[in-house]
Order: sequence, then structure tokens, then C-alpha cells
Amino acid sequence: MTAKLDLVLKELKSMEDPSCVAGMAAYGIRSEKTYGVSMTKLIAMKKRIGKDHDLAAGLWKSGIHDARLLACLIDDPKLVTESQMDNWVKDFDNWAICDGCCGHLFDRTPFAYQKAREWTARREEFVRRAGFSMIAALTVHDKKTDDQSFLQFLPAIRKAATDQRTYVMKAVNWALRQIGKRNPRLNREAIRVAEQIRKMDTKSAKWIASDALRELRSDPVKARFQRMKDRSLH
Repeated sequence: MTAKLDLVLKELKSMEDPSCVAGMAAYGIRSEKTYGVSMTKLIAMKKRIGKDHDLAAGLWKSGIHDARLLACLIDDPKLVTESQMDNWVKDFDNWAICDGCCGHLFDRTPFAYQKAREWTARREEFVRRAGFSMIAALTVHDKKTDDQSFLQFLPAIRKAATDQRTYVMKAVNWALRQIGKRNPRLNREAIRVAEQIRKMDTKSAKWIASDALRELRSDPVKARFQRMKDRSLH
């Protein structure tokens, strides 16, 4: 494994691009060790490597941002433990690694809903963001779960709406919008919560609510629900 890990790390290093690192920083993607490898190249590596839980662990321990993104892509969610999730989430230092890990790996584990509930109640910025990022990812990737599993998240969304930190605020908004786009029932409930949030006297709450309501009441969302209804009739 050491030899394989070394080869992968050398390959990542060979693709180092300082201009991409600067561009990432401009979008808030900053980490102590970053090569600036594009997601396109990381996905190509993922396809070549396949699932490899042990290699993912080694890549994560390297502390290199690009290696950690690759780790999220190649790890096997069936082998991920609660302990691993709790350890990795402590290392999140920017929104890209947070959302990448939650949306490509953690949301596919058996512990996804439990960790979403736990992390949305935490105070650390990227741990809390991870909870809401997980909710957003689950609404898209988990097609079989019933509405109640998503309704349970609405109180946490309402509570966190006063968090003024940018990366938390945006994730709260994202989770609310994604729940509200899942189906008509959840849309009604998400709009109801957004209206409650809009009455809160903080800039974050007012932005979260107004942005969410704009999309949840939009024509494209209404058209999507109509298509869902039409398909159910055939």
C-alpha cells in the first residue's frame, strides 16, 4: 500500500498548477497543502483506481487537499465507519472538501442521516456546514427515503438560519431549497419554514428565506412537479 500511495501522490504532485491554486483561493477554496488538480483529472484517476478504502485512508492522512478529494471519490462507503466520519469532518478546512466528501461519500454510508442530525447541531463552521451539505446531497441521491426523513431536518434548518457565517448560511439555504424541490408536499413544508425564517431579525435569515422562496415558488420548480405528476399517471 505504501508503494501505491507514493505513486498516486507523485502523480498528483506532477499535475500541480499554481494558477489553479490561486483561482481556487479566489473562490474560498484554501488549504495548507494544495496542488490545484482539476476535478476532471481527479475523476479520471478515480475511474482508473476504482474503490480502494485503504488507499483512501492514506490519501486523507497526507493532508493534501487534492489527495483528500481523491480519497472521497475512491473510498468505499460500505467500509466507512462512524469513527472515520467523525475524524475526517474535523479536518474540513474549506467548503469544497466539505461538500465533496459529503456529496460523494458520506451521504452513501449507513450513518448519513444520523451524522446530518448530529453535525447540524455542532458549532464548528465546517462541521455544521457538513450537516446541511449532507442533507442537500441526500435529497438528490437517496430516491427511496420517505418524506418524514426530510421533514425531520426542517427544525434544524430553522434554528440555524440565524447563523451569520457565510459557509453555514449558504449550506442552510441549500438544504432548504433541495428539500423543497423533492416533491410537492415537501415544497409546501419548505415554503412554510422559509416564511417563518423570513420573520427572523437577522441578515442571514432574511437572505436564506428570500433566496429559497424565489426558487421554491419559481416556474421551473412548478413545471418539474407537473412532470412528476404526469409520469405518475402513465
